[in-house]
Amino acid sequence: MRATLLCAAGALVAATLAAPASALTVNPGDCAEGADFIRNAALSRDNGAPAEMFLSRLDQDLQAIRAFPPALRWFAQDDDDAALLRAGAAAVFAEPRDAEQHHRAFLAQCHAAVARSAGPLTRADETPPR
Repeated sequence: MRATLLCAAGALVAATLAAPASALTVNPGDCAEGADFIRNAALSRDNGAPAEMFLSRLDQDLQAIRAFPPALRWFAQDDDDAALLRAGAAAVFAEPRDAEQHHRAFLAQCHAAVARSAGPLTRADETPPR
């Protein structure tokens, strides 16, 4: 019984870690939350947080959440999501601007990435709900 449980747990971990990085999995709501995170990163920068410390902590957090199944993760459900968030945070320190400017820029970038990963619209997609 114990061996079966260990094998099942090992298979779950292997499946989670071996899952291929596909396309972006975030949605527009996630983009808004990610943009809030980026705004807060800029505020942290303005309050003296060094880039190395902030980005190192973000990298540690992104690594730690990989222990959870993608469906239970916030924003970084796959590597593409994590890379988008990481790039936004790095830009906060590499290209310092007002926190609201970083928020808007990330939101636009994220929405564009979501649109690209969704593929072309079909006729059905263009029909507004009633």
